[in-house]
This record gives sequence, C-alpha cells and structure tokens, in this order.
Amino acid sequence: MKINLSIKNWIGFEKTPANLTMAVLAVALLTLFLGGVVSYLIQGHGAYNVTREHPWGLLLTGYVFWAVACTGLCLVSSLGHVFGLKEFETIGKRATAGAIIFAVTAFMVIALELGHPFRIVVYNVISPGLSSAIWWMGTLYGLYLMILVIEFFCMSSEKHRHRLKLVSIIALIVGIAANTTLASVFALLVARPYINSVYFPISFILVTMIAGCFLVFLIYGSKYKLQFPPEIKTMLFKLSRILGALLLVLVFFEFWRVLTGIYGNMPERAETVLYSINQPSYWVGEILLGILIPLVVVAIGKAQAFKAMVWASLAGIIGIFFMRYNMIHNVFAYPMDTMKRSEYEVVKMWAQYSPSVTEAAIVLGSVGVAFVLYYVVDKLLRLESNHH
Repeated sequence: MKINLSIKNWIGFEKTPANLTMAVLAVALLTLFLGGVVSYLIQGHGAYNVTREHPWGLLLTGYVFWAVACTGLCLVSSLGHVFGLKEFETIGKRATAGAIIFAVTAFMVIALELGHPFRIVVYNVISPGLSSAIWWMGTLYGLYLMILVIEFFCMSSEKHRHRLKLVSIIALIVGIAANTTLASVFALLVARPYINSVYFPISFILVTMIAGCFLVFLIYGSKYKLQFPPEIKTMLFKLSRILGALLLVLVFFEFWRVLTGIYGNMPERAETVLYSINQPSYWVGEILLGILIPLVVVAIGKAQAFKAMVWASLAGIIGIFFMRYNMIHNVFAYPMDTMKRSEYEVVKMWAQYSPSVTEAAIVLGSVGVAFVLYYVVDKLLRLESNHH
C-alpha cells in the first residue's frame, strides 16, 4: 500500500467554482463542528436539550446515521468481493475507506453524547455486560472497525490480496451482526410497544443497504462530476436496479409496519404510530425524500438516469436521516404516566424535544468531518481498485 505524501497532491485541487464551493462548505461545516464541541466542553451535558422524559436526542440520531452509512457501504462493497459481481469490485476500496471514515465519525459523535467516553472503553473490557444489547453493539462496531481496516489493507496489498475474500466475508458477517444489534437496542425496549418488535432489526438491514446504494451514487457522482465512464455506468445501472428493488421492499415493509401498528388499537402502540405518521417529517422526510423520489427516478429513467440518481440519492440520504431521527423521537413521544400526566389531564401531552444549537452544530458539522477525512484519505491513498 503506497502513501502519497506530496503536499501538492493532497492539498492542491483544481480551482473550479464547484471545487471552491465544496471547499468553503467543508471548512464551514468543520468550523461548525468544532464550535459545537467547544460549547459542549464549556457547558457540559447542559448544552443539549435532552430531558428525563426524552433522554435520547440529535446526537444519538447522528451516531445511528453514521453507523448505518458505514455498514451500508460495506454491504454494497460485498457484492463484488463476497458475491462475485465483477462490476462492483471497482468500488471496493472507496466503499471500504468510506465505511472506515463513517465509523470513526460515528464514534466521534457518540463520544460527545457520553458523559465519560474513555470510561466506557475501559469498563467495556473489564466489566462486560453480556446481557446488554448496548454492550454488544459497542463491542461489535469496535471489532467491525478493526476488520474494515484489515480489509482495506488486503485490498491495497497484492501480497495479501488472496486473503481478501475471507476477510470480506468476516466483515460482512460482523457488519450485519453489529447493525442488527444496534437495531435491537431499540427493538428490545419492552416498555415501549411502539418500537418493541422483531420486525425492526430486519428492516434496519434493509434501510442500511438502501443507504449504502445512495452513498455510492453520491461518492461516484462527486468523483466524476456526473460524467461517468462506461465501466462505472455499468456498475451504476446494476446498482440502480438493486436500489429500485430494495425501495419496493421497503414500501411493503412500511405499509405492514403501520397497518399492524394501528390494527386492534393497542394502547400506546397504535397511538404512537398514528402520532408518528401525522408528522410532516414522516411524509416529507421519510416517504417523499427517502423513498418516492429515488423510486420514481429509477422507474422513469429505467435505472439509467445516472445524473438524476445522484440528486435523488442526495434526497434519499437526507430521508434516511429523517427515518432515524423520527424513530428515536417517536420512541419517547408517548408520555409515561408517572412523568407527564396527572389525574386532571384530559388531553395527552406528547413529549416535546427540539435540538439545541450545540446538538445541531455537532451533528451537521460531522458531515464536514467525514468529508474532510475522506478528501485527505483519497489524496493520501490510492482508492481506485486494482480491478478498475
């Protein structure tokens, strides 16, 4: 694996209006992130708008989103190195590098949510909670990050390339285990019927794979500035068809999730489902941006409208973020009797939450962190696959 330390190579870039705009945006987002971190260090957890009634907020959404992005890229990459689809071998190094960067970004965001992030690392080893889904989630994602680094090394070294398929299979298994365990952190909340379901870990993998498809379109759309060479078009055509099929499955899943949630009018579950689907963020964020726009572009363009799919993927990845944000908020939306209701209360008071400026700065700024890390890695290391 060769590292290009030429300052001219990894700092210099073509000074086009588009590149300058991206550079300014990246610096602005990175500054926003650092400002959020400083605010947190000064104010502590009081900088966040989380409460006893709503203990999980925007930072947890950011962590889940980046974890989903990390696993999604790995799942798409596995189409080439694990399942033998030759067209997808070209994206192996870029997807794996992106997965590593997104995993690091996820850990950075969650570290700012935890009161003592270094303490959790120590006690995770010396006092494991084997019955805790959160312990398994943290352990598996830590292991997953290490395996991704090994996988990237095997992709970059001809000497160790013969080990790539085995390492990729292990990465796929651990990635799926980590992602479904992350989903189980919510699905095992027996006190919250809205989310307590065997359905949830399965749908989590589906959404993760869709997110991976969106990210591949965004990565290659940015790299080639929407001017794709023939071999990349071949890969994107197959990816579009896979994405279209996955989105149709998600529509099926979402229909039955809502129907089974409201059928029978089960206390709390039905009320929370109805509350969730009456929010604008559900119809605009999840349904329109996350599902309908990408699905329509795939259908109308017959999986060949690659430029339009890049923009649809941008809408889609924003929709994925809304899916995770709404999920976390809806878990706590229904008021627990001992917290929010009194014997004189007639109208139910749903738990309210709006992110603080610090939370918004950290999560939005984390996009800049991921972008800058990816840019540096792209310049330092050769991310084109040997099969490209």
